[in-house]
Amino acid sequence: MEAQTTIICPPDITSRPLGVTVQKLIKLLPRKLFRAWTTELDLWLAAPGSILGKPEPNTPFYFETTHQGIRHPHYGRFLHVKEPELVELTWVTGEGGTEGAETLLTLELTPHEEGTLVRLTHAGFPNENAQKRHEDAWPDVLDQLEERMSRPAD
Repeated sequence: MEAQTTIICPPDITSRPLGVTVQKLIKLLPRKLFRAWTTELDLWLAAPGSILGKPEPNTPFYFETTHQGIRHPHYGRFLHVKEPELVELTWVTGEGGTEGAETLLTLELTPHEEGTLVRLTHAGFPNENAQKRHEDAWPDVLDQLEERMSRPAD
């Protein structure tokens, strides 16, 4: 039986009930998707060389993305990490993202005969605009994840 880790300062999103849930069947194995979200973000989402941190409970992380020439820092803390089925972390971005609010991102990876059913839940948005932006963005991000992580290794 796995030891349960006590989370230091769990995020309190009770005053911010807005959230988004997206599901997608991705034709990749759960372990590959788990690594994509924990140790291989720079293969599909993060700018190469920008990742700091380890996927361990209570451990902070940082990475950045670039969109239309603009740098977008992402910060957070890993809360629960259970390979290959669960990644839960806090997610903080600036203007045009979570607007500095500490949100909660949960990725559930369920094996399926055609790959993995990914259930992404992002909760704790500060307003409806932030919620809508993420509701629109997450399906595209999951498409990008599948496309880039399905490429053969060089």
